[in-house]
Amino acid sequence: MAVEPPVTPWSFPDPAQADADGVVGVGADLEPGTILAAYRSGLFPMPIAQSVLAWWSPDPRGIIPVDQLHISRSLARSLGRFTVTVDNAFEAVIDECANPRRPHGWISGEIRQAYVGLHELGWAHSVEVWDDEGLAGGLYGIGIGGLFAGESMFHRRTDASKVALVGLVDRLDHHPDTLLDVQWATDHLRTLGCVEVSRRTYLDRLARALKRPTPTQLG
Repeated sequence: MAVEPPVTPWSFPDPAQADADGVVGVGADLEPGTILAAYRSGLFPMPIAQSVLAWWSPDPRGIIPVDQLHISRSLARSLGRFTVTVDNAFEAVIDECANPRRPHGWISGEIRQAYVGLHELGWAHSVEVWDDEGLAGGLYGIGIGGLFAGESMFHRRTDASKVALVGLVDRLDHHPDTLLDVQWATDHLRTLGCVEVSRRTYLDRLARALKRPTPTQLG
């Protein structure tokens, strides 16, 4: 069971105050209580510069309805080539997601340390994908009740990150109020069933998701 950290001393602005890019505010800290309060408010942290921490609420927001995940024929064939685990190699997954050779990298040492701490408290989870050569892909994110907020994914072998997403969805509660948040709807995520919803719709769904129990396979 996840351990609730000390309450954050910070107060976040209303997400409706976000600028055109979705930035709600800058500053605060990356203590566990602060990060969890942000997710519960519909925000997530991501730097906008090397030393500037920003809190985001995009409008529209990308989500993947757990009952609408699209599994192509090629992905279905790939599922049989891998083994999926949960929380077996969190630090290896986040380190690969933070690999500085990856384009558009944003996971700083401070972000890494914060999410490793949240993992140790039971809030951050990884999904690992393995083959005969070792770790082939994975993803990590935050689970709070019926919310899973995906943060980043990676692959070393073709389709491995997609297999990680399938493995995650398999382990989530397929209740109408479950919310799989992917922040922005990229072309890659759209092929897997990602859709966009308004900020208001997201916040309404978030409120319902937070009332749900955490899935046992992530708890």
